[in-house]
Amino acid sequence: MFLKARPLEIEALKPIVILNRDDADELDVRPLDRVELVVNNKKVTAIVNVAEVFILKGEIGLSESVHEDLRVRMGEKVKVRPAEPPESIIFIKNKLSGNVLKSKEIEDIVADVAGQKLSDIEVTAFVTGLYMHGMAMNEIAALSHAMAEAGKSLRFKTKEIFDKHSIGGIPGDKTSLLLVPVIAAAGLTIPKTSSRAITAPAGTADRMECLCPVDLTLEEIKGVVNKTNGCLVWGGAVELAPADDMFIQVEYPLSIDPLLLPSVMSKKKAVNVKYLVIDIPTGRGVKVKTTQEAEDLANKFIDLGKKLKIKVDCVSTFADQPIGYGVGPALEAREALSTIEDGKGPKDLIDKVTCLSSVLFDFKKINNPKDKISHILKSGKADKKLREIIAAQGGDPKIKPEDIPVGKKSIKVKSNKSGRVLWINNHFITRMARVAGAPKNKGAGILLHKKLADKVKRGDILFEIYAESGYKLKKALDIFEKKNVVGVGKKYSIVLAEIPEEEKRKKYFILER
Repeated sequence: MFLKARPLEIEALKPIVILNRDDADELDVRPLDRVELVVNNKKVTAIVNVAEVFILKGEIGLSESVHEDLRVRMGEKVKVRPAEPPESIIFIKNKLSGNVLKSKEIEDIVADVAGQKLSDIEVTAFVTGLYMHGMAMNEIAALSHAMAEAGKSLRFKTKEIFDKHSIGGIPGDKTSLLLVPVIAAAGLTIPKTSSRAITAPAGTADRMECLCPVDLTLEEIKGVVNKTNGCLVWGGAVELAPADDMFIQVEYPLSIDPLLLPSVMSKKKAVNVKYLVIDIPTGRGVKVKTTQEAEDLANKFIDLGKKLKIKVDCVSTFADQPIGYGVGPALEAREALSTIEDGKGPKDLIDKVTCLSSVLFDFKKINNPKDKISHILKSGKADKKLREIIAAQGGDPKIKPEDIPVGKKSIKVKSNKSGRVLWINNHFITRMARVAGAPKNKGAGILLHKKLADKVKRGDILFEIYAESGYKLKKALDIFEKKNVVGVGKKYSIVLAEIPEEEKRKKYFILER
């Protein structure tokens, strides 16, 4: 059948076309079936949508991606015929039935996901199958390999690439902004490709973007790393393991995360990492609640690393409160910059950077790693290296913490009792920061004044909320007034808080990469 092309201003993640109902019936296709379009020796397979009025009989509406691929003019005739569904759909059905998939079957599924050949429903079915039936380690390894191979990769002059990754969930974790320059200043190569926040107030890329550009091309990244030994860039800009981004779009609304291991490790494989430390924050209000859960997850990462030829070590880190005092892109960037300037800062931040950096130093058998890290921080070498990276990525190397703007609106939240800080609810700190506008509004967030075990007098400031508008500030403050965000009381009180019934039932989903 020949139909007249009608380009539409429709952006879609998948190649889609819109048929008139009569033409769809004549072709014997239904919504979400596939058709092949042919014009001037160019072929495109697209997913069908059907309209009764919007598209006239004899027309075919083309989404922007289909139009760009075919490069047809308005009214130009396009040959349209039904297309066979991808073979990978059979493999997805096998996973839904609980079968263990072969490496080639997984490769086909990932290739079709990355090539946008599967509909959202088909991708959702695959993710659901993984969630329901789990994966054998061979499946996880095959998925990691396939996801890495389906995207672009980074190659550097040295084969000894170091990296650090946190599974996320803890607010205020600006560790990478200090760790990367420490490792690079020691002469090791650490090209840190990071994510933007999904459910957190800030991802590493969001924080670094307050200091310099992070949307670099592959060649620009190579140039920065060759010049400075390190970088802090957004991985999404260079399409590393692009299938993962499509899987995340399914995981997030379903509040499931069956692809954590292959998601993390595929991106490390794409950057050709050889030595990797995995930070597993452990505690209340984060993904991993107990040290036993952390150990189980660590063993999986280590086993997967062996299959991918990546040497992996894992560290379970304390996560019962935010790291440092700032939560939100600008506040965290300010804190990281002021800490690295003089080698002094929040003890938990310095300790975490030292601990994780030591693991990477251990891979190289560097003696007295903690002393060396302390020297790099206190001598100004880390500060110098961070500013080299900032300059190489297109930022101002002379930037000061006070140069980073924070929200124009702010409010100080005070304690209504005396005692000590008994607990801080990470989840509600995260919610307040996001409701205040983070990470989209870089200056929004929370600045803590008190942390665990700190003495508090009635009227003392517990934290400040920053936002770009009074409305968002008020919405964030409402959370504090309705929820148990910070617990203040006597040190040995048996009662920490009264929890309303509806709060007992709620489960909070954290999805970070």
